[in-house]
Amino acid sequence: MGVIGNLEKVSCAEAVKRAARLVAAAGRALYSDPATARVANLKAVICPEWAALPRAVDLLLVFGGDGTILGVAREIAGSRTPMLGINIGSLGFLTAVPSADLARALKHVWNGEFNFESRILLRATGSASGSPVDETALNDVVISRGIASRLIELDVRVDGEPLTRYRCDGLIISSPTGSTAYSLAAGGAVVFPTAEVLALTPICPHTLSNRSLILPQTATIEVEVVSPKPATIFSADGRVVTELATGDHLKIRRGRPTVRLMHLAGSSFCETLRRKLHWRGATL
Repeated sequence: MGVIGNLEKVSCAEAVKRAARLVAAAGRALYSDPATARVANLKAVICPEWAALPRAVDLLLVFGGDGTILGVAREIAGSRTPMLGINIGSLGFLTAVPSADLARALKHVWNGEFNFESRILLRATGSASGSPVDETALNDVVISRGIASRLIELDVRVDGEPLTRYRCDGLIISSPTGSTAYSLAAGGAVVFPTAEVLALTPICPHTLSNRSLILPQTATIEVEVVSPKPATIFSADGRVVTELATGDHLKIRRGRPTVRLMHLAGSSFCETLRRKLHWRGATL
């Protein structure tokens, strides 16, 4: 079993130490990346980098928030080794287990009481000021304005056919996994993570009829920057990748690699929505 921790979180080291004790008590070998092992003072087999861990273990415990899961997912994309997210963050849609429930969760794992979900990644290719762009994202790809509070203009095509010219603060292309992230905050639909769709959600569009659009997962979305100002920013999973200029274009589609997430028996997406978004129904 492998462990990876977000070392910027104060409580991470203690949670990783607790996991190490539980793994040792179960008679299983522990693997870790160097930084996590050093901070948590682990007696573990050290793998030189995150990408090497899936080749050595049959499960990765990832300690942190959704941002940690996103970073690990990009590193191990294409691996069949699943991840189980241990939540040390706040909301956490991708981190399935609160750190306080770690012992119970691992008991479920030892007993085989779990299932897996395969999640797609997005791939964005194109050019930015003459330089090639090739990025992957588990949640979303975003083209947005910089610090100036002015609308940007983006021409969008779907499978080669013109869709519209957006005048907006930005545009979010999200996977089903990313529907509960920035897309949700911008008014997009909540999508079951197993649905074979993509979502295209404008941020503060000038035209009120520009609603979030659900597309088939086979769709190719092309975005071209039309407006010369203000600065337009391209980001993937919240990481700023580069600035885009007039005429720059990106092509976003489903990527080939996938990642696998572990869920404990008895958990469901509906239960996650009720718990994370506090859906309780109406009361009088």
